[in-house]
Amino acid sequence: MALDAVPGMALEDIHYVVGTGYGRVRVPFANRAITEIACHARGANYMYGSSVRTVMDMGGQDLKAISCDEKGKVLNFIMNEKCAAGTGRGMEVMADLLKVPIGKVGEVSFQVDEEPPPVSTTCVVFAKTEALSLLKAGWSVPKVLAAYCAAMAHRIYSQVKAIDIQKEFVITGGSAKNIGIVKRLEQELGFEIYKGTSIDTQLAGAIGGALFGRALYEKSQKK
Repeated sequence: MALDAVPGMALEDIHYVVGTGYGRVRVPFANRAITEIACHARGANYMYGSSVRTVMDMGGQDLKAISCDEKGKVLNFIMNEKCAAGTGRGMEVMADLLKVPIGKVGEVSFQVDEEPPPVSTTCVVFAKTEALSLLKAGWSVPKVLAAYCAAMAHRIYSQVKAIDIQKEFVITGGSAKNIGIVKRLEQELGFEIYKGTSIDTQLAGAIGGALFGRALYEKSQKK
């Protein structure tokens, strides 16, 4: 974030820097590098409250299912590491293919008379090919999006159920804004996903990093 984006913030006001995300080890001025898993759990705890026990980070390149305690400490996690299937990047590719703004994908996916079966795969390459085949077969754009959102929701559920799912369940990351995925995931889970925050879900990792940074700085001052 640029300093001029924060009113009154100057370089000398920054006392501690935490790097997180895939590029965390490439932040030369960072005092500490902390995984996005730890930062998202801590950020979700701040955003949604101490009752949160399961965090699903639906990011651009991967999915992370995180189990945490009342302080936002990670107890267990699982993530996909092989490809970006079923992630935000895959949805961006599908949105571009179908010429639907990414922010409207979820809404458009519900513009169907009947819920279609999910596409057979969320692999970006094969899903793209399948989508083109469905369009040629006469499927509407909303119907194709509904099928893809359903497939993504099922893939996410298949991953998150590998850890101890508790109803204090929240989603972080950009895909949390896609109601087409969220509502279909709720159907798979059998309960509503908690949405009690006004903070942008894409900021969870950054907020967690900032909280770690504050705690580490305060600890260093006591020495």
